[in-house]
Amino acid sequence: MPHALRSALLTLRDLIVSAGPLALLPVLLLVLAYWWLKPTPPQTVVLATGPAQSAYEEFGKRYQKTLATNGIQVRLLPSEGSLHNLQLLREGQADLAFVQGGTAVLEPTDHDGLRSLGSLFVEPLWLFYRAQSAYRVHPSGRLDGLHQLRGMRVNVGTAGSGVPTLMEKLVEANRMEAGALKISRLEQTPATVAFLGGELDVLVFASAPESPMVQMLLQTPGVRLMDFPQHEAYGRRFPFLSPVTLPRGVVDLAGNVPATDVRLVASTTALLAREGTHPALLQLFAQNAQALHSGAGWFNRAREFPNTRHSELEIAPEADRAINEPVPLLQRYMPFWLANLIERMWIVLGIVIAIMLPLSRIVPPLYQFRVRSRVFRWYGRLRVLEEDMALGRMPASGLAQALDELEAQVSRVIVPLAYADELYALRNHIQLVRKKLPPAA
Repeated sequence: MPHALRSALLTLRDLIVSAGPLALLPVLLLVLAYWWLKPTPPQTVVLATGPAQSAYEEFGKRYQKTLATNGIQVRLLPSEGSLHNLQLLREGQADLAFVQGGTAVLEPTDHDGLRSLGSLFVEPLWLFYRAQSAYRVHPSGRLDGLHQLRGMRVNVGTAGSGVPTLMEKLVEANRMEAGALKISRLEQTPATVAFLGGELDVLVFASAPESPMVQMLLQTPGVRLMDFPQHEAYGRRFPFLSPVTLPRGVVDLAGNVPATDVRLVASTTALLAREGTHPALLQLFAQNAQALHSGAGWFNRAREFPNTRHSELEIAPEADRAINEPVPLLQRYMPFWLANLIERMWIVLGIVIAIMLPLSRIVPPLYQFRVRSRVFRWYGRLRVLEEDMALGRMPASGLAQALDELEAQVSRVIVPLAYADELYALRNHIQLVRKKLPPAA
């Protein structure tokens, strides 16, 4: 092997041996921190949605599609609605869920076990009725008050949807006695079939206008949407309700559907997350909510949603930052997984740097000691030979032979040029000892 290459390899070996243990320390600390903090989110998350053909199901599919671009698989869990979703969160069967405000009574444990990612959209109370049934109540065939529903066959949906609870509050506020309505609790799809078949007079459900069922019923001949002239009063009486208006022609401008403005009451739907859901997932859902819900809709202007106002539960910090603050700097230039990793590990990186800076100062002395030891260890052997010569423990011929062997071994020692003076000094000292040898007999 060429001398220069051998010298370079030895120098590299000395550097690795000197700095290697110190270089392994930060790696070990980072591995332990990664294991402890778990900065990378799980690849699968469960989102509780709602009944088939509901707005919850539609939005769930949109989240599923957009999060797939970040490598997150969103598993959609169908449910009966808001109350059922809340129960799925409490039982740990879902990580996130859509829950409508005012349709559930929150338990004390919910304030510790659940977090909100903000309000996403308004969800009006849609009360569709058959015009044929309305003519029996009023000559105009139009209804504008819950009291006009007495004796009618009304489907309010399953208990898990939360609508029965909401309707009970509204019926009670209208001073209607129990049993005034012929209530049924069919699921949305079979209830719609029964309604269109004439087996029901009124169909009640809460949903965002994106629901295919809403879109279809608004344009079905013989089906009308009940107007709430007292929608402002409902909003004052019930804090979880907001008065909204379905503008004339918003469904179909050419067909002028609806033909007049329709006043409605609506609650706000939030995206709730179970405590323990990975923070990166909360951030990712909240960021995607900006794209999915920030557009103008039938009941809101652009950028009104998502928002963190009027939340019944504490807003998750990740959602608050995603909704109310600009996109983090790293995420503007890096993939989400890498930016998230750095953001969640930066404190650990700072600690590691703070530890390694003072420790790094011991590397040069260690390297220096290792290189010089290749020279200095031969001084021990040279001192022993000098003592043997002084005490006469070895004949001159034996001393000369030992010095020759020592000199041959030293000639094979390789050190960096910065330490060559110490190697040449050792060779000179060997010659000094050789000059002290007594003449051969």
